[in-house]
Amino acid sequence: MSYASTIPLSSKKIARCREIAKSIGSEVAELIKVNSTVGTERAVLRLLGFNEATPNDQDQLFPIANLICDQVKGHDRLHEGALYWIANAMIATGFDIAALQEKVLIEEIDIGSLASQDAKKVKALAHKLAKDSYQNLIRYRKERIQIAKQIKDPLKEKRPLKYVIVATGNIFEDVIQAKSAVRDGADVIAVIRSTAQSLLDYVPQGTTTEGFGGTYATQANFRVMRQALDEVGKEVNRYIRLTNYCSGLCMSEIAALGAMEGLDCLLNDAMYGILFRDINMRRTLIDQHFSRLICSKSGIWIMTGEDNYMKTTDAAKSGDQVLASQFINEVAALNAGMAKNQMSIGHAMEMDPNYEKVILMEIARAQMTRQIFPEAPLKYMCNTKYKSGDIFTSHAIDTIFNLIGSMTNQGVILLGMLTEAVHTPFLQDRSVSIRNANYVVGGAVGLGDEFGYRSDGFIATFAQNVLDDAVKLLEKIDRMGIYKAIEKRTFADVSRTIDGGKGANGVFEVERGRYLNPFFEMMGSKI
Repeated sequence: MSYASTIPLSSKKIARCREIAKSIGSEVAELIKVNSTVGTERAVLRLLGFNEATPNDQDQLFPIANLICDQVKGHDRLHEGALYWIANAMIATGFDIAALQEKVLIEEIDIGSLASQDAKKVKALAHKLAKDSYQNLIRYRKERIQIAKQIKDPLKEKRPLKYVIVATGNIFEDVIQAKSAVRDGADVIAVIRSTAQSLLDYVPQGTTTEGFGGTYATQANFRVMRQALDEVGKEVNRYIRLTNYCSGLCMSEIAALGAMEGLDCLLNDAMYGILFRDINMRRTLIDQHFSRLICSKSGIWIMTGEDNYMKTTDAAKSGDQVLASQFINEVAALNAGMAKNQMSIGHAMEMDPNYEKVILMEIARAQMTRQIFPEAPLKYMCNTKYKSGDIFTSHAIDTIFNLIGSMTNQGVILLGMLTEAVHTPFLQDRSVSIRNANYVVGGAVGLGDEFGYRSDGFIATFAQNVLDDAVKLLEKIDRMGIYKAIEKRTFADVSRTIDGGKGANGVFEVERGRYLNPFFEMMGSKI
């Protein structure tokens, strides 16, 4: 028997997991190489600057990115890419982006119907447009870095960032709640997206004051919250990170808008959309790649959704699913050229509190994840599944969560609320939860360095078993193929088929040799 500051995990087995995950990632890469989606093409348009909207028949604002894609698709030209036809339109009309956008908005131009121009000139202009847009992304990133440098960055304190949710449905009310949370000590503000927005095949326009279970993710709302957090950040002399949701049918577009408006983190995981929103596999896996390319070059952390698997299964027994998915998510991010310190890989403290030794099991999984992904700013999710109206027990569970998060040096801890199962937390509920985290996280700095793990102890054995099971599960997925594995309920006990789900008609095969999306190469795609 011996003690060490880390759990004795097999480096060979960890390497084996990454080897298999790479093979699984190659299967997805083959899909991405020959297909695109309307969501990806709309994201390209948004990067170019097509971010206005026009009233539709119901007097709702319809994004011009959707309108142009519909025009090009309606003339069966989308397989060459939206960028190609924008460049073609600019040559045909002599208009720049702003003038072309105006003409489309007032319905004087149908992009898809314009006569084809000289292909070489079109491609040359398309590459220039993409290069200019890419340089804008780099400029946005540099501006954000400069803002962060002017004040203290909590990330440098080498302790978990305290992540707090606001979800009123009204962006201006969200600002009030966010500022209150920051003054109490929050480091990351996440604006929860309105219920089922991931199923909308367009991004709503403008600021919103009504939402269900959250606030719509829009460019204008991003801008309002970013400005508010920069203001309160100066007040408290602390850089505050802004998070929103980048999944669903508009995954790539939201990444583009988030990059433009200075977001720091985006919850970005194709598997979440497939399993829990029944979005077509092909659609969301293709969109995920382009969204992660944008995040990679914009310095945005992606946050993955493995914590959700534990809500539909017994969390004590589903550790292999979580770990296998984490390895697959890591490969998908690497294929998008993403640095490991941008991968806020997700997991959660969701085991039944009534299990004997449950705290030891939670420590085992948290420490195991920390060791396997040492460079990642891991996102550790609080317990929600077993919360009830008993606010005192809920607060006790959250206290243990904060302690484990600090002890195992998680990157981000999503704070639990004592009224989680009662109502949307009030300001005072959130304040109590943040004060709890301030005490525990601050008081437990360096705790993990003071104790050792027994090589033959329960924690080490539990973690090793999870790793062993993950190797077997990844091998099974690789033999079966990722699409068939999802169909066979491998993750979260949910079955989806490759041809099923929402948004399947938005996937199309690109025309080889003619399809244009220079962003792939510019942003460092490994596919």
